[in-house]
Amino acid sequence: MNICIIGLGLIGGSLAIDLRSRGFASHIVGVENNRQHAAIAELSGMVDETLDLDSAVGRSDLIILATPVDVIIKILPGVLDRIGGTSKVVTDMGSTKGSIGKLVDNHPNRQHYVASHPMAGTEHSGPLAAFSKLFDHKCAIICDSEKSAADALEVVENMYAALNMELIRMDSREHDISAAYVSHISHISSFALSLCVLEKEQNEKRLLNLAGGGFTSTVRLAKSSAEMWSPVFNQNEENVLEVIDTYIEKLQQFKNCIANKDTAGVSKLIVKANEIGKIIS
Repeated sequence: MNICIIGLGLIGGSLAIDLRSRGFASHIVGVENNRQHAAIAELSGMVDETLDLDSAVGRSDLIILATPVDVIIKILPGVLDRIGGTSKVVTDMGSTKGSIGKLVDNHPNRQHYVASHPMAGTEHSGPLAAFSKLFDHKCAIICDSEKSAADALEVVENMYAALNMELIRMDSREHDISAAYVSHISHISSFALSLCVLEKEQNEKRLLNLAGGGFTSTVRLAKSSAEMWSPVFNQNEENVLEVIDTYIEKLQQFKNCIANKDTAGVSKLIVKANEIGKIIS
């Protein structure tokens, strides 16, 4: 299969590495506006060539949008315009689905598009951050599958099978709510804690020297790209605001217990939080 990957960063680059090595793709065309990223992808053999969007779509059976979600919003309708009357398939890797889906729900070529989201990534970005097995044994979500043609679904399902991912089907609204609670708030929490510590560290220069494993793991996501995450929070605003309100409520519960020297109350909150271990080992 000839595939086109639009966006050759962590996700797009890691896709290219494994879809080639596992025999899913015979030829990989990249589309990348960052010239340095394009050169790295070509020189490393990650892609066979980089082309402009029109040429890449014309030469590919499967087109994968692996850009930030605001870029997906801009280019997806045009990509669907280009594939009318063909058997080409389009999918995206965006971590929001509702706003993207609404954009193309009435597009005449909507059946060629499969809305998807592989739940995988790191705090790093760019093609140099790409690596093999990023997706192995993670979940991939396909949204609104009833709006996609059966043959298009089969192509995307086969792609995720080659990546050793577990498939889950959801509707877009359900996906965006879940993503806000299990992914988006994690990044906001990490950004916020990092800002708190950086502000304090201006006066206490040794503060970061004391940081241990717990702090490091908690703020790891604060190294994530603003280019990627600002549009995510914007597109999933309603759900992100809901989870922030819930998060503030839980912080306030801890604050009240600590302020009132309510050790039993703090312990009760911690024991309740420990129940997450039944879900995440």
